[in-house]
Amino acid sequence: MPEVDPPLAIVAELTHRCPLQCPYCSNPLELEPGRDELDTDTWRRVLDQAAGMGVLQVQFSGGEPLVRRDLEDLVGHAARAGLYTTLITSGVTLSDTRVDALVEAGIDHVLISFQDANADAGDYVAGYDGAHRIKCEAAARVRDRGLPLTINAVMHRQNLARMPEVIAQAVELGAGRLEIAHVQYYGWAMANRDALLPTREQLDEATAIVEAARERLRGQLVVDYVMPDYHAMLPRACMGGWARRFLSVTPSGKALPCQAAETIPSLSFPSVRTTSLDAIWRGSEAFNRYRGTGWMMEPCRSCDRREIDWGGCRCQAFALTGNPRVADPVCHLAPDHGALEPALRAARAVPPPLVYRRLGGTIVVPEDAAPLSVTPS
Repeated sequence: MPEVDPPLAIVAELTHRCPLQCPYCSNPLELEPGRDELDTDTWRRVLDQAAGMGVLQVQFSGGEPLVRRDLEDLVGHAARAGLYTTLITSGVTLSDTRVDALVEAGIDHVLISFQDANADAGDYVAGYDGAHRIKCEAAARVRDRGLPLTINAVMHRQNLARMPEVIAQAVELGAGRLEIAHVQYYGWAMANRDALLPTREQLDEATAIVEAARERLRGQLVVDYVMPDYHAMLPRACMGGWARRFLSVTPSGKALPCQAAETIPSLSFPSVRTTSLDAIWRGSEAFNRYRGTGWMMEPCRSCDRREIDWGGCRCQAFALTGNPRVADPVCHLAPDHGALEPALRAARAVPPPLVYRRLGGTIVVPEDAAPLSVTPS
């Protein structure tokens, strides 16, 4: 087995069940049903293995992890194993009772996702009436218990104009960190790309607002900013590089080097039901396929940035070209850089209706539905 450092964090995707139907959902197109989810004992074993490998933190995610009745049990087990615990939640089911139970279990940090700073627009994107109000109430509960709070704001062409309100909302809610994350286009988000990808002008204006806020709020609010790759000239080191820093476990137990890795159909991923986490991390063919630089083609192979961006995103390369081994088309040196053009042209056109997702199928929002671009009150 190759010598590799242990991952910094494990993403425990406890379930794909979720009360929201966000049209940029990062879960796969084919959701894993509840009956296939790992049981409590198996998750405990996975957490013990993660701690034994030297993993520092676990992120309990989904779907909506709060639908799991054993969440507090798993948080407590992770805490006793010495793992830093983060709950990543929509917040819509984060009641007083659940917050208190999580605090007692030892939760260290809570991240709540917001679809917008405007209630009507946020509810529209989430496909859930009253979601925005409930999220704000959940954020207040987290802060009342003295827990660190991060707000995750997913941005796209339909809400970028409200960037100042999004930042102000994070301050008002008492967050210590704001993650401003532009939609990344895999899976369900790819199906809605033409409705969500902003123009370069929109992006530049929003970026200037973020940079000004970082300076203005220094010492009060940490602002992380994830740009949409399509407008870049150089690729990012996606997830810090393939199988270098993070490991994700799906609800049914498949271990992935990133949460979008299943979009590459040529890869087969091992299960934590039958293989130890350490063996998967070090010895899995799927994890080693794009680890390091030996797999690279030109121009990546001879590029001075090959150990900075690690060739960019393999899932994005596949989504845009059908070949996960080629240079990420985001790179201006990539032979397939032109694959971005159709999306960039569509960003200037009238956005099509959103396609929502549900466990039992899909919903297409009709042409005459209320627009996302709600005027802030």
